[in-house]
Amino acid sequence: MAVTVRSEQRAFGGVQGFYEHPSARCGGPMRFGVYLPPQALGGRRVPAVYFLAGLTCNEETFAIKAGAQRVAAALGLALVTPDTSPRAARFPGDDSDWDFGLAASFYLDATRAPWSGAYRMESYVVDELSALVEEHFSINPEARGIMGHSMGGHGALSLALKHPGRYQSASALAPIVAPSEVPWGQKAFAGYLGDDRAAWRAHDTVALIGSRRFDGTLKVDQGLDDKFLARELQPERLRAACEAVGQPLALGLHQGYDHSYYFVASFVEAHLTHHAARLCG
Repeated sequence: MAVTVRSEQRAFGGVQGFYEHPSARCGGPMRFGVYLPPQALGGRRVPAVYFLAGLTCNEETFAIKAGAQRVAAALGLALVTPDTSPRAARFPGDDSDWDFGLAASFYLDATRAPWSGAYRMESYVVDELSALVEEHFSINPEARGIMGHSMGGHGALSLALKHPGRYQSASALAPIVAPSEVPWGQKAFAGYLGDDRAAWRAHDTVALIGSRRFDGTLKVDQGLDDKFLARELQPERLRAACEAVGQPLALGLHQGYDHSYYFVASFVEAHLTHHAARLCG
């Protein structure tokens, strides 16, 4: 599968690159980023953490704003950042709202037309993108972690639960933990999946925890000055669900922090260290 280099820059002894490739799952070209730490430049295959960004973001947002490359270089981790939705396939109304359509895929495979024609981000991230980067970059196919922010936090936790054994570590920053119960998720799920709420629950972290376990600790951090906390995020639902079934959860609640990338940058080192403990042991 062809990969086109859009840009590459040296960073902390490694290389931050941005790339494009034709995607069968998403019906057109998709963009993604890869940070390779210095340990990978000599051909050594290193573990990778896949970071799923949130609403309105793209494949560059985390790489530019989070300050993660310094930490990844020290830990020997690659960072893979997919875009947040298909861009080439266009549908009526896909840019009418900031929380649905472009840059708002919710990392699921849509079943409702017309979105089902290209919005297949779950299988893109889990299967197509991982196969691509493991073929073209010095990335270890046996050591994957997944993390995300906001909508991407929902994606990271739900995909880790839905695909046991695919990811050895999982974490999230300010995730939407129960999307079928809050406005952001309800809007997206109705649009992409239709009105069958049973189908919604298959993409809902809190609902999934009732019947599935992740082999390891889920690490989650949340700012308590986040303006979306009460309406959209509701981490107490996640804590209750994990306690009910014995799923290990490390939930940090932080006074004074909001939903921005200042929050992400403040805790990215702790999250990457969490991943490295599982992936680099």
